[in-house]
Amino acid sequence: MFDRTLKIIDEQLLETIKTKKILLVGIGGVGGFALESLVRLGFQNITIVDGDIIEESNLNRQIISTRENIGKSKVEVAKERALNINPNIHITTFNLFLLEENIKTLLKENYDFIIDSCDTITTKYLLIKESQERGIKIISCLGTGNRLNPSLVTITKLNKTYNDPLAKAVRNILRKHNISLHIPVVWSSEVPIKIKEKAPGSIILVPAAAGLQIAYYILNSLINRV
Repeated sequence: MFDRTLKIIDEQLLETIKTKKILLVGIGGVGGFALESLVRLGFQNITIVDGDIIEESNLNRQIISTRENIGKSKVEVAKERALNINPNIHITTFNLFLLEENIKTLLKENYDFIIDSCDTITTKYLLIKESQERGIKIISCLGTGNRLNPSLVTITKLNKTYNDPLAKAVRNILRKHNISLHIPVVWSSEVPIKIKEKAPGSIILVPAAAGLQIAYYILNSLINRV
């Protein structure tokens, strides 16, 4: 499976990848592409958390969604897809939404990386807070809705973001609780398209790019040991 991979990374790095434990919260447009990338990169110990089901409206952008699995649990569909790619992985699922009441239980494992690909401000705050208290590396995804251009999706620190209402809200809640804003985030510098509805519009390009950037951040952290 990894013949082509080993042409550009060495065996030692691949073996390191296989041992790392990842917690991925949110398996939608961004999280689905992050999971897909991690599995194909060789990560074998992944926990995914999401309490949602697949809906028809997910078909335009979420890689795990097909017409055959509408109505099914996202985490179970994602697990099945991941195992079909690599049956050697160990993937744990929690079919629930992460809340203050359950976060301690969910984070009892000694994870190496946390991926925040959810869209709830409170959940982002809880994950960032726990990661800093426990010394776990985290990468948080910011707004990908109402945007078109995947080339404007990059990695930076939260305190350096702009043109992103979600980033502003996260910064505000972290400041309120005296939590550092110097955390890595995936974000888009594109000015969001204004729409009348409260729920954002979204197409596959920007969430997919964000998911790929998340996987790259984790891989690059292992390559550079940072």
